Amino acid sequence: MNSDSYIKMFKDSGALLEGHFVLTSGRHSPSYFQCAKLLQHPKYLESLSSAIAENFKSEEIDFVISPAVGGIVLGTEIGRILKKRTIFAERQSGQMTLRRGFEIRSNEKALVVEDVVTTGGSVKEVMNLVELYGGSICGVGVIVDRSNGSVNLHENQLSLASLEVKSYDPSELPSSLANIPIQKPGSRSLVK
Repeated sequence: MNSDSYIKMFKDSGALLEGHFVLTSGRHSPSYFQCAKLLQHPKYLESLSSAIAENFKSEEIDFVISPAVGGIVLGTEIGRILKKRTIFAERQSGQMTLRRGFEIRSNEKALVVEDVVTTGGSVKEVMNLVELYGGSICGVGVIVDRSNGSVNLHENQLSLASLEVKSYDPSELPSSLANIPIQKPGSRSLVK
């Protein structure tokens, strides 16, 4: 499959939203990829997870890790396919952390999985967390790269769909976007 085929999945499932959105990065955009709406369908979850898992199956991986909340479903399915332990990092007091008894042991190798990246901030925080615990990153797998390849997170990085979706700093909103009510469909506000 190519990038256009993956974008078609979003459109067909109603998971590519149009409006005025504040992204996890704080930037504003007229488009939003609501992966939860896409991944609720087993055929899409299986297809996307299998494509990412296939790309990394020859890597030496000890565990799969994702940032909460968006990457959890995808990361869990990829871990199942690869038969690897699967954990997630979540925000506590604004910092990405491990909770729920999850551990990373020294010298373990992680595959980091995320649904959508715009700036890559959450993925970078998870990568830093893995390294803080003495682990290393063997790859990064993403469904959608909204930066069209300009966000380089790791030398072994896969994005199934890569396209440039306009996003704006809050101080530079075009009037066409500023006149539309803001929506915040992301998960950043779920955990304080």
